[in-house]
Amino acid sequence: MFTFSSLQGALSESAASQSILELDGGIKVLVDVGWDESFDVAKLKELEKQVPTLSLILLTHATTNHIAAFAHCCKHFPLFTRIPVYATSPVIALGRTLLQDLYASTPLAATTIPPSSIDEISFSYTPQQSSSNILLQAPTPEEIATYFSLIHPLKYSQPHQPLSSPFSPPLNGLTITAYNSGRTLGGTIWHIQHGLESIVYAVDWNQGRENVYAGAAWLGGAGGGGAEIIEQLRKPTALVCSSRGGEKSSIAGGRAKRDEQLLSKVKSGVARGGTVLIPVDSSARVLELAYLMDHAWRADAATGDGQLKSAKLYLAGRNIHSTMRYARSMLEWMDDSIVREFEAVVDGTKRTNGAADRSRPEKEAGPFDFAFLKLLDRKGQVDKILENPAEESTSVGKVILASDTTLEWGFSKDVLRRIAQDSRNMVILTEYPTLASESRPSLSRSLWTWWKESQELSNGNSDKKTGHELELTDAKRQPLEGSDLSTYQQWLTQQRQLQTTLQSGGASTLEAAGDVGDEASESESDSDESDNEQQGRALNAATTMGQTSRKKAALTDEDLGINILLKKKGVYDFDIRNKKGRDRMFPHPVRRKRGEDYGELIRPEDYLRAEEREDGDAQDPNQIGKDDGQEQLGKKRKWDDASASNKGQGSGPSKRPNLTRNVSDEFERAVSDGPIEDELDGIPDDLDETAIGPSKLIFAKETITVNLEVEFIDLSGIHDKRSLHMLIPLIQPRKLVLIGGNESETSTLASDCEKLLAEGSVSIYTPRMGVSIDASVDTNAWVVKLAPALVKQLKWQNVRGLSIATITGRLLAMHKQLVAAANLDEDGANKRLKTEDSKEDSKELTPQKTIEAPIEPTLDILPTNMASATRSVAQPLHVGDLRLADLRKAMQQTGHTAEFRGEGTLLIDGSVVVRKTTAGRIDVESIGLPTDGGLPSQQSGTFYAVKRTIYESLAVVAGA
Repeated sequence: MFTFSSLQGALSESAASQSILELDGGIKVLVDVGWDESFDVAKLKELEKQVPTLSLILLTHATTNHIAAFAHCCKHFPLFTRIPVYATSPVIALGRTLLQDLYASTPLAATTIPPSSIDEISFSYTPQQSSSNILLQAPTPEEIATYFSLIHPLKYSQPHQPLSSPFSPPLNGLTITAYNSGRTLGGTIWHIQHGLESIVYAVDWNQGRENVYAGAAWLGGAGGGGAEIIEQLRKPTALVCSSRGGEKSSIAGGRAKRDEQLLSKVKSGVARGGTVLIPVDSSARVLELAYLMDHAWRADAATGDGQLKSAKLYLAGRNIHSTMRYARSMLEWMDDSIVREFEAVVDGTKRTNGAADRSRPEKEAGPFDFAFLKLLDRKGQVDKILENPAEESTSVGKVILASDTTLEWGFSKDVLRRIAQDSRNMVILTEYPTLASESRPSLSRSLWTWWKESQELSNGNSDKKTGHELELTDAKRQPLEGSDLSTYQQWLTQQRQLQTTLQSGGASTLEAAGDVGDEASESESDSDESDNEQQGRALNAATTMGQTSRKKAALTDEDLGINILLKKKGVYDFDIRNKKGRDRMFPHPVRRKRGEDYGELIRPEDYLRAEEREDGDAQDPNQIGKDDGQEQLGKKRKWDDASASNKGQGSGPSKRPNLTRNVSDEFERAVSDGPIEDELDGIPDDLDETAIGPSKLIFAKETITVNLEVEFIDLSGIHDKRSLHMLIPLIQPRKLVLIGGNESETSTLASDCEKLLAEGSVSIYTPRMGVSIDASVDTNAWVVKLAPALVKQLKWQNVRGLSIATITGRLLAMHKQLVAAANLDEDGANKRLKTEDSKEDSKELTPQKTIEAPIEPTLDILPTNMASATRSVAQPLHVGDLRLADLRKAMQQTGHTAEFRGEGTLLIDGSVVVRKTTAGRIDVESIGLPTDGGLPSQQSGTFYAVKRTIYESLAVVAGA
């Protein structure tokens, strides 16, 4: 059974993505926890209801549309942190920086307390009218880092059997596998195998190769050079595919033409001394654009007289330094061209033995060691570069890549406000802006609409200066005062009391969530009573949260349960008779220590020496109050004390020894985040608005006149119409579910797929949000009885824990006859029925009649005259899936040398190569020389040893 329902992103203008996949046995898989720029908590209500029933969570992309609500759910949804989450390492790292950037950029992401909860508190305690825009506590950067540390990292093409949540039914062999989806770093196409169901979940993928990202893994390998879909993704029982881009035509000339168009617009903007704003995200597509722009500046500088030599290039984002630091450490997840570029830099460094090559000052920089791109992470830096001193006769062109693409938050909104009125400036939109709210479109959607209208009116005329009025709405924090502060404190007290009634609530939430594997392993060995306790946790959560509908903020003794021993003074006894589960034990939270594969985690800061600690921690309590300049007896000298005393210079405590080394300029540029330090680095950090304490959300509106030029060049990296039409027929799904697009795109793609696919062979679904569809595999099962003579001839073979045998027989239609006698009355009515095996006297039952049961198909042995003819026709076959890793291990155990050389290639004894193609075929090649001196006829060479090992790992099923 496979039931699919979309919580967000189906037949909608919003690009947010949330999907529920329900499999046989009540297994529920949540794919993506997306949000849009509206940050409306009402869009997460359905997800909150599903949390107590979820088994695991899968994440596809590190973008706002796929991961933005993850931290919100972890902080505000009970039991959410106890659900295992799986994603690739880049999605985990870049998703962390994205959410830290998001919450630091706009208070709107923190969301407000629901008005219903505020009305209850106000009614019970404060008769005054209170504000309805009181902000929730936003997750801190440390909390966000903790949430993402709970995600289980996976590699591409690595089948994995996941853990389940404590309140989930058994997964029964569920297997998940991640494949490269292109478009973003670590972006994933998920393959889910459960019983007969083979589900491929692919949203927002890109088949074409780009500067940084390799193409999707549909055709195998980096960039997909094959002509057939790989075996693991071919012919799934259900394909869940995004329809966004179903009406988009591909750009003539491909990626090169697209990049040329972008650079052409940029050069035209900086040539007239204007500022070019390119809104980008802060985690995913920003890597593609940053790489493209910096290398364009490098190529322009190499010519000597280019148009970009005098222009400045900036990348602005509050957490952009961390994003680029992660990108430099994950080059293996990028396209092969990036890896080759990095290897060329490393080889060049080795040849010069670390010395600087002054003749090639810029060629030594790696792919993401920016030589011209300056990173900005403070609002003061952005304001500084936008200043135009009056003494300058000619302004210098600037190109600013700033987050976010929606222009609703981040530095891109600040830049737009500053440059909107100058006609020399330009905004280049690189993604199609979706419509998160019909009442108020985003700023990028408004600009895109104006660009579209100008395109239709001018038929492609380059003059696209808008001259429109644009309303900007800024969300700001304001500290709570008076009745608002009192209402917030009472609401917070109520929520804390509610959380204490949950087993996973309070301060132990994250620690319990970090031990999902331990909980799952223990739940299998616990008694039935403990299983009932785990299954009841979801009900406890629902019941507890239901208490908030009452007009009170405090809980009764019955609601507190055994927690009354902690929450109520003067209570020292609790009746545990006839109690079950947690009410039988004193409510002491057992905090488990998190461990890794090699044991308990070690905190290095607990083992620092005194001279390595921070300034405040390095002081010895016995030496406090004494002169720091005096040498104390028994006190360790710091690393540079001797040299400092000789030179007459003081040296304070430092975390690490300060060694003086001669390092080349290229090395310093490679490890830094910018080309050269300047006055921008001295600007102080922005104030942390979350430190002001409880606050409410206020909105300030401003209307500006937009006179700049607006351009649109699609660099979103999402599949287009040509890719969808080419690949979906090659994938050959049995069921096709289209999500992730508006009604026009989805209906157009559905009608096209009906024409492309064989008529009647594929069922196409276009579900709406909240509507469940049954996309189960269509199977027909027949019961066949095996004759005893045939069972005795079966020869069973074991393949990876499964028993397999071949059967060649003749199918017979057997009628089982029952002889019955009936005692009939005068009217012929049947009084009693009796079979022939009955011990009662049958003479009294007259007349007798024969009853035939339904046909029972039986498989019997073949007659002798047919066995020989069948044996000559049937061909033997091999059953099983050979893994090169298992073959490597088996060959090494038999004394051979085996090592991997490239993707899908195993070299044995330096003379035999074993390859596994995307279709699952095993190719064995040899140079023709036995390595151990044996004769080929004796099967003693390496080639024959490899073939023998391969056959031993497979089940050779005879034809007859």
